[in-house]
Amino acid sequence: MKIIDSHVHYSKITSFEQCAWRTSYVDYSQQGYKKETSSLEVIKSICMGLVEKVHGRFPDKNAKTPMIADLEENMPEGMYLCLGINPHTLTKKSLDETEDMLKNNPRVVGMKIYAGYYHVDINDPLYTPVYKLAETYDKTIVIHTGETFSERGLLKYSHPLCVDELAVTFPKMRIVACHMGAPWIFDAVEVAAKNPNVYVDISGLLVGDTLLIARMSATPLLINRYKEALIFLDNYDKILYGSDWPLVPMNSYIDFCKEIIPPEAHAKVFFENAIRVYRL
Repeated sequence: MKIIDSHVHYSKITSFEQCAWRTSYVDYSQQGYKKETSSLEVIKSICMGLVEKVHGRFPDKNAKTPMIADLEENMPEGMYLCLGINPHTLTKKSLDETEDMLKNNPRVVGMKIYAGYYHVDINDPLYTPVYKLAETYDKTIVIHTGETFSERGLLKYSHPLCVDELAVTFPKMRIVACHMGAPWIFDAVEVAAKNPNVYVDISGLLVGDTLLIARMSATPLLINRYKEALIFLDNYDKILYGSDWPLVPMNSYIDFCKEIIPPEAHAKVFFENAIRVYRL
C-alpha cells in the first residue's frame, strides 16, 4: 500500500535529535529517512518547517519566519514543506519572504502554526496576514493541537477548541488540526465534524520505540478510545495519516494506526486525503 506521511520533521531541533537517539531509536538523517520510507512505500511526506537558532532553545522566539527544514542541505525527494510561522518574527519582510515561497516554490504546500509552543492565540489578529496568504495561494494551514513536546508550552493555546473560531472566521481556508488534539481527541473530532474546512491528522499519538508502540497497541483501553472518537466523527475523509517522525519509527506507527483505522478506510487515510487536502 502506497502511503503519504502528512506529518514529519526534518530540522536540527535538539529535543527531536535526543528523542531519536534515546527514545524512538530512529536514524534521524536523510539516509535514515530514505531507508524507512523506501521499505514501507511511503512515497511522499509533508515536513513541518521548524528552526531553533540556539541549541536546545525550541520553541525559539528568535527563529526566523518562515521556518524551513534544515536537518541537511536538501530535503529528500518526495518531501513537501509547510513553512513554520514564528509570531515573534512576523514582519513585513518575513511575510514577503513567506509569500514568495508560497508563490514560487511548488514543494511548499502550507504553513504551520505552533500553537502552545508560542504563547499566542491562533485567533490573534497578528496571524491574520498569514491566513490571508493561505487563502490567496490556496495553501493549507496546519495547527499544532494537544499536548506540547516541551514543558515551556502553554496548553491553553493548543486546545483544539481554539480551531473552531478560526474555522468560522476563515471558512474557505483548509485547516489541519495536528495530533487529533490528543488528549482532547473528542473535542478535536467535534471541531472537524462541525466545520467543513477542518481536518485532523493522527500523528504523534504515541512517542517512543517499537516496544512501547507494541505495548500500547495491545492495550484495549487506549485503542478503543481512539476508535470511539473516529466512530463519533464518522467521516474518514477528514483523517490524515502522519507519523511525527523521528519521534516514532515509521513501521511500528503505521501498524498502530492500522489498528485504529478500519481497513476499508485505509486508502483514504493513508494516501488519498493528503493529496486532496494539501493539493499534491
